[in-house]
Amino acid sequence: MVMQIIPEVINLTQVRQAGRRLFQRKPVRSVVKEITDTAKHLWDKGWAERNAGNISVNVTSFVPASELQKLPSFPFLPMQRPFPALEKKVFLFTTSGSRMRDLAENPEENLCFIYISENGSAYHIVAAGEDISGIKPTSELITHLSIHQMFAHRKRPETAVLHAHVTELIAFTHLPEMKSEEAINSTLFSMHPETKLFIPDGAGFVPFAVPGSEELARETTRRFESRRAVIWENHGCMAASESVADAFDTIDLLAKAAGIYFLVKGRQ
Repeated sequence: MVMQIIPEVINLTQVRQAGRRLFQRKPVRSVVKEITDTAKHLWDKGWAERNAGNISVNVTSFVPASELQKLPSFPFLPMQRPFPALEKKVFLFTTSGSRMRDLAENPEENLCFIYISENGSAYHIVAAGEDISGIKPTSELITHLSIHQMFAHRKRPETAVLHAHVTELIAFTHLPEMKSEEAINSTLFSMHPETKLFIPDGAGFVPFAVPGSEELARETTRRFESRRAVIWENHGCMAASESVADAFDTIDLLAKAAGIYFLVKGRQ
C-alpha cells in the first residue's frame, strides 16, 4: 500500500511545484490579477451565484518552452473530441465548482492550467493549490475550447473568454419578443448609444441548450464567428476579447442596455 501511495504523492508534488512556477511568471500574474478583479465584479453584481460563471485565457505565449516540455508527464484526461488547432497550447481556466467570491480572494486554489496534448486529444492539468488531487477545469470546457479553436483557425486576436449569469440578460431572454438576434440587437442598440459604438456587430443569440453540451458548444462557436458576445437563452452571456477586462466590459454594457429597457418598460 505504501509503495502505491508514494508515487502519487510525488506526482502531485511535482504538479504543484510546476503550477506555482507558472503562477509566479510576471505576465501570468498580470492575467491572474485581471481574473481576480473581474471575479469580484461578477460577484458584487450578482452575476455569479454559487459556482456560476467561468473564465479561460490562452497563456501559451507566457509559458517558456522549457516548462512546456515538462508538462506532458503530468495528469491528463482524454477529451470527447480532439482540438487539433490547440495542440501544445496552454490555457488558464477557472476550476469546476469554484466560486467567483473565492477566486477573487484565492486564485491559486480556484484556477488551473491545462496543456493540450499533441493532436489535441487530451489535456494535462497543472495546478498550484494545496488540494489538487481532484481538480478539473470548468464544466463548460468544451465550449471554451471550441471557441479558442475557432479563433486559432481564423488567426483572431482574442485570448480571453468569459461566461457569467448576467441577471438582466437572463430576464431579457425570458421575454417572448426577445427570442431572435434581430429583436435583441435592435432593442439593445436603441437603449444606449454606447452599445452600438462598442459592440457594432451586436450579440449572437443561442436558444436554450443543456449547459456543458456539444450542442451549446457548437451553436455558441458558430455565433462567435462573426461576433464577440453571445447571449444564451435563460443562461446569461459569453464574451471574448484580448483581455478578461475587455470581455467583462462587453458583458457589462449589454447588461446596462437591458437594464435601461426594463426601466423604460416599467414606466409605460
